[in-house]
Amino acid sequence: MTDHALAANPLLDFSGLPRFDTVAPAHVKPAISQLLADNRQQLEVLAGDAVPATWNDFAAPLSDSIEQLSRAWGIVGHLHSVNDIPEWREAYNEVLPEVSRFYAELGQNLQLFAKYKAIRESTEYATLNTAQRKIIDNEVRDFRLSGAELPEDKKPRFQAIQEELASLSAKFSENLLDATNAYSELVTDEAELAGLPPDVVQAAREAAEKDGLQGWKFTLHMPSYLPVMQYADSHRLRAAMYRANATRASEFGPAELDNTPLIRRILELRREEAQLLGYANFAEVSLVPKMAESVEQVMGFLGDLAIKAKPFAQKDIAELREFARQELALETLEPWDATYAAEKLLQARYAFSEQEVKQYFTEDKVLAGLFHVVKTLFGVRLKADSAPVWHEDVRFFRIESTAGELIGQFYLDLYARETKRGGAWMDEAISRRRLGSELQKPVAYLNCNFSRPVGGKPTTFTHDEVTTLFHETGHGLHHLLTRIEELGVSGIHGVEWDAVELPSQFMENYCWEWDVLQEMTSHVDTGEKLPRALFDKMLAARNFHSGLQNVRQLEFSLFDLRLHAEFDPNGSRSVLDLLNEVRREVAVIQLPEWHRFPNSFSHIFAGGYAAGYFSYKWAEVLSADCYAAFEEAGNPFDPLVGQRFLDEIISAGGARPALENFRAFRGRDPQVDALLRHSGMIPAE
Repeated sequence: MTDHALAANPLLDFSGLPRFDTVAPAHVKPAISQLLADNRQQLEVLAGDAVPATWNDFAAPLSDSIEQLSRAWGIVGHLHSVNDIPEWREAYNEVLPEVSRFYAELGQNLQLFAKYKAIRESTEYATLNTAQRKIIDNEVRDFRLSGAELPEDKKPRFQAIQEELASLSAKFSENLLDATNAYSELVTDEAELAGLPPDVVQAAREAAEKDGLQGWKFTLHMPSYLPVMQYADSHRLRAAMYRANATRASEFGPAELDNTPLIRRILELRREEAQLLGYANFAEVSLVPKMAESVEQVMGFLGDLAIKAKPFAQKDIAELREFARQELALETLEPWDATYAAEKLLQARYAFSEQEVKQYFTEDKVLAGLFHVVKTLFGVRLKADSAPVWHEDVRFFRIESTAGELIGQFYLDLYARETKRGGAWMDEAISRRRLGSELQKPVAYLNCNFSRPVGGKPTTFTHDEVTTLFHETGHGLHHLLTRIEELGVSGIHGVEWDAVELPSQFMENYCWEWDVLQEMTSHVDTGEKLPRALFDKMLAARNFHSGLQNVRQLEFSLFDLRLHAEFDPNGSRSVLDLLNEVRREVAVIQLPEWHRFPNSFSHIFAGGYAAGYFSYKWAEVLSADCYAAFEEAGNPFDPLVGQRFLDEIISAGGARPALENFRAFRGRDPQVDALLRHSGMIPAE
């Protein structure tokens, strides 16, 4: 590519927001190749003897250099997640090995490592601010975890492992998306639609029409799949959809989409990586940068929660089986009946349904209510803004101070698409940092997979979806409201993985506050606010089956931890054998032998949660305890507590350990009591 073409490449433009209106797959290779070459050249200079080992001469320029690569590659990775068409997939995968190789080489560069160590041992270290010292400490730790201290003859192997792991993770995610898209259930008998909400039926009708088919098309994307499991009276439809979902990306489908061999290979490589670094297993490696201190500590934490939660789960399932037998004529409660039966029991016990509640949560009203919560808690305003986007559904917003000063911006991509990976997540586009006299403002992506509008009506969200939106917004606020100006610990950077869920889980609490729901509800047909009587029923049902939900999360966490702490991928025991062991220990619903949950467990095989899924529960203790501070003040929007939470947790970034942030806010160490109380597992005082 010519210099002129490179100059016109939107991935090389760092002057402002990503240019989603002009960036194309053809831009990826030339831009990333150029940035890799520039970075390698800069690293050679910075590693040389002519550059002193100081913050201004070495550490700051190195951070500047790498940020441009990470920003450009971040755009490519984002588009691979939200617009996974063949052209973007090919462009991403073509460059992925090169990018992985660069970061592996960077992490093993002994000259750079030596300079970070020299700064830490110098007199300058004491003169650096808290954020700068934390960055130096983190870099020394991370160089060790990247194999910088390995013998030279072991480094190529370590690099090769990083490259292969990156490719395998991408392939795992792609297989899962392709397997999800490959299945659909076309219903032609209208009787099979009994029980399904009208908007779900309408969406299925529109999906079939789009494919030129008669009938109703249901898919494994959550806005289609979950209502079938929850409401469809058709046992056949529920069973078919459940099996298809449970066997995605496994040997029961096309061989080229089977994640089983990828799982084994990923585990082999992680084990080898850990051993190269001198650790007994990958779980030990994973815990080095986390709050938790050891595998034994986490196992004890999870085991203790399991002891507390399992009796509640056993009570939940016994009641559900009895109800299914007495009221639904289901002598055996199959796994594909459980969600359906639970919804019927919920309606019978509390006289309302999730579908009834959903009619009150219209999209624009929910967003207005969410923005009001953020404004009241943190003293900032969220307003609509404009920017180039990657899909017409995407909306863009800005966060301002009360004086009108720009604090940050974010993209909101709410709806499910066939080209978008499942789940909900926040990611960063640009991070806050000081650039001389200029302050770079942060930008975030908030992504969900909700139903899009159908039949000309506004979109309505389930209460669970509203909670998910608040959760991802919490992550976004952690990134956007940071006051830290050093890139390495700004926003979510440098925050321990088992603390990073604290702000997101904290925000979920506001979905249960009456005054908040009054602000954010408007019935899709009548405009009426959520009635108090219906809210009281929701509140009474808040901990409905919380025992079952807790043991499910503990099952995932224990499986993940044991998989990376004790499992031998080349041994006689299979991944499924281990999962079944964990289930016998904590689960109360035994799943069919053909269930292939690990094949879709993208958190640990294609995300950042390997040997870290416990972080959800760990951070839940922190977030519940933080919210308890507002409860103790008698006001969920207490201005003094809110200001302290903003100062000590949300805006503090990774500049000091998360436990110090927590202690600064609460004045003590975390306690599990608030989580147990919120989950209904100990009586309220």
